[in-house]
Amino acid sequence: MKVEKEIVIPQLAESLVSATIDKWLKQPGDHVDMYEPLCELITDKVSAELPSTVSGTLTRIVVGNGETVPVGTVVCYIASENEEGAPAASEAASVSATVATPSASDEGGSMRNRYSPAVQQLAAEHGIKLADVPGTGIGGRITRKDILAYVASSSNSSAARSESSVDVSKTEVRSSGLHLTETPRIPTIQPPALGRGEEYIDVTPIRSAIARNMKQSVTEIPHGWMMIEVDVTNLVALRNKLKDEFMKREGVNLTYLAFVLKAVVNAIKDFPIINSMWAVDKIIVKRDINISLAVGTEESVATPVIKNADHKTIAGLAKEIDDLARRGREGKLTLSDMQGGTFTVNNTGSFGSIITNPIINYPQAAIITFESIVKRPVVINDMIAIRSMANMCFSLDHRILDGIICGRFLQRVKDNLESFNSDTKLY
Repeated sequence: MKVEKEIVIPQLAESLVSATIDKWLKQPGDHVDMYEPLCELITDKVSAELPSTVSGTLTRIVVGNGETVPVGTVVCYIASENEEGAPAASEAASVSATVATPSASDEGGSMRNRYSPAVQQLAAEHGIKLADVPGTGIGGRITRKDILAYVASSSNSSAARSESSVDVSKTEVRSSGLHLTETPRIPTIQPPALGRGEEYIDVTPIRSAIARNMKQSVTEIPHGWMMIEVDVTNLVALRNKLKDEFMKREGVNLTYLAFVLKAVVNAIKDFPIINSMWAVDKIIVKRDINISLAVGTEESVATPVIKNADHKTIAGLAKEIDDLARRGREGKLTLSDMQGGTFTVNNTGSFGSIITNPIINYPQAAIITFESIVKRPVVINDMIAIRSMANMCFSLDHRILDGIICGRFLQRVKDNLESFNSDTKLY
């Protein structure tokens, strides 16, 4: 006898209170296996798939695409005959771990040949054989991102084969510091009404979450702002000296950001109040220094976290930065990657920016940006010298922090950055 069982939004993270249904991968009447993704969820932290907690037939969908509902809300019903051994709906939280990380039993590829309708349609549009596409989903399951990545790699291969016919001398090569991994999703635009020069773009759930969080930050937090100028000439020389050897040894690019994080973390250790948050009648100072790193994609900005950053060397930070940035661009960040941040660093200089007024990553107390390194004439001992200079911009929660403590903190960051020299060790 079949029994209808509820599928609910699980508690994917301690701070998560709601989630948005981005797209249903199954429809009423479809057979569903246990742990097979039912729909794609978007939270304030990261996108994920909601796996089924039972095997059976999807009978009803009660929350539609684009709807945001609280944790614990029933989103659909599945008629199942297997009542023994299947986890109940109330156990969805434990099953939800498979959203972020496949279990060892899934790695064998048990879900390799299970394709969602969205994946099948996308593959058909591009004329792709699904058997040729590597799957990065649960149990080797192929996701839409896998299809898009395969299309992009195929296009790059085609471009490489035809490269010999291109006159390189007539081709303008530009580098903006952006790393685009796939073609951005085209927004749905409603044609403008007759006689009006307006267009309408649907707000995606991710954009809606960003808007909500930014509004909360600027509404609740009285922002203050400061900027300091740093001479990074010695840092530039040090990185140029070590970067090639580091790439050969670690297979990772040694960026300026790794040195910036080390300088910031060491300054936080000297001024712990920077690593805090407001709690109405208390100020909570965090003992762990967990750095949120702003990672931008074509559609949004994520802030994965480097845990216990004060325990890592410059080399360790460089590897963490590379890993989080790569997975962020590929859409492979998990909920655990996004949790626990206590202070945010953003490398806006990668876009060529020289001054930024950053918005605090709520509920943290401060955020700092590292701007573009620019050669400028600087007066040193009444003489003009050409130096590599960079600005660092700092936004602070004025309920917690004041100008004196923040000025001293920024000065310490500056001293730390300017103290890097040829004797600095990466490990």
